[in-house]
Amino acid sequence: MNQIKQDNQAELSLKLLLPLLAAIIAISPLAIDMYLPAMPILADQLSTDMPMVQNSLSIYLLGYALGLLFFGPQADKHSRRKLVILGISGFIVMSIALIFVTSIEQFLSLRFLQAFISSAATVVVPGTIKERYGKDTAKGFSYVSMIMMLAPMIAPSIGAVLLLHSWQLIFFALAVYSTIVLFLAYRFLPEVKREKNLVPVSFLQRYKTVLSHKKSQLNIVSSMLVSLAFFAYITAIPFVYLTVFKVSEFEFSLLFAINVLALMTAHFINTRLVGRKGSTTMLKYGLIVAVIFSSMLVLVNLLHLPMVYTAIAVLPLMGSLSMIAVNADALIMQEFTREAGTATAVIGTLRFGIGALAGPILAFYYDGSALPFALLMWCAIVAVLLCQLPSFIKNRDEKRT
Repeated sequence: MNQIKQDNQAELSLKLLLPLLAAIIAISPLAIDMYLPAMPILADQLSTDMPMVQNSLSIYLLGYALGLLFFGPQADKHSRRKLVILGISGFIVMSIALIFVTSIEQFLSLRFLQAFISSAATVVVPGTIKERYGKDTAKGFSYVSMIMMLAPMIAPSIGAVLLLHSWQLIFFALAVYSTIVLFLAYRFLPEVKREKNLVPVSFLQRYKTVLSHKKSQLNIVSSMLVSLAFFAYITAIPFVYLTVFKVSEFEFSLLFAINVLALMTAHFINTRLVGRKGSTTMLKYGLIVAVIFSSMLVLVNLLHLPMVYTAIAVLPLMGSLSMIAVNADALIMQEFTREAGTATAVIGTLRFGIGALAGPILAFYYDGSALPFALLMWCAIVAVLLCQLPSFIKNRDEKRT
């Protein structure tokens, strides 16, 4: 009887844990996506130009990447629960401070700090999922990502509504959301039991262990490149839809939400199939779709076709990117036990670090059209294909023998 009760409690705990982890990891997507409709107004009210406001996204990603670099090894040594509380508390403080900025310099500085401190909370999530799901890590990632995707799906719409009052209300809403998540984490997030009598491993040695792991290196590079494509979309899409195609803020929010729905659908498909097919095969499926539709996106913009063709190309492309990313991450995480936090930091630092380059690259090649955005996504995906070809050939040869 007691055993049945314990099993039910464990199952209930896992059911509650997944939404909580998703809520924690959703903090950054909300911080990134909720203010997208406000970019033109921010440029006007802070007396700056649109490229400078767009670069605030790159500044956020850079801060997040450096935060992961610092907090990742801490998650392997110290209390994950305390890191979550630290990260969310800092995010709340910075969100409130952003309400009172009067210049673009203040805005950029606080966004950097907001991202840096929030990474302390999110860096613990992949390692926690791995410990709970084991060999089904990819399925766990997909479930959490699918729940978490509700945030970016509704974030621009929420931002557009809050913008009717002021852009400051967007950051106040972020502070309120984070306060709720902080309470839930403090109340329900379990602490991970550490193994005793382990030999201490230095900060740099943990990174050396992860980065020198040959089996994971190409998957790490693939994860980086997918991130470059993804953040090229996040950085450019407000300009593409609002300026190039001149849609309204509401129409932009709707288009953005539809693309996030594609991400959620891809994660759902992955949860259904990855157990039978394996992460390598699912990554291959996602990559095939990505190559086809990124090529279509470039062609559409070369021919200057109407907006509907861009929207049609982007929809499956974004879903395929999520499928590539979640399976590449699962393949990486399965290779590490003691260094789960450091592996998360490596993935996140490189992913968000290269993601931060999307803004400057797009600004450098800016020509008033959507073509630079399409070409950047296509180049990143072709590079992923080149990284994954050795793995695909190896798997094919293994099946033949």
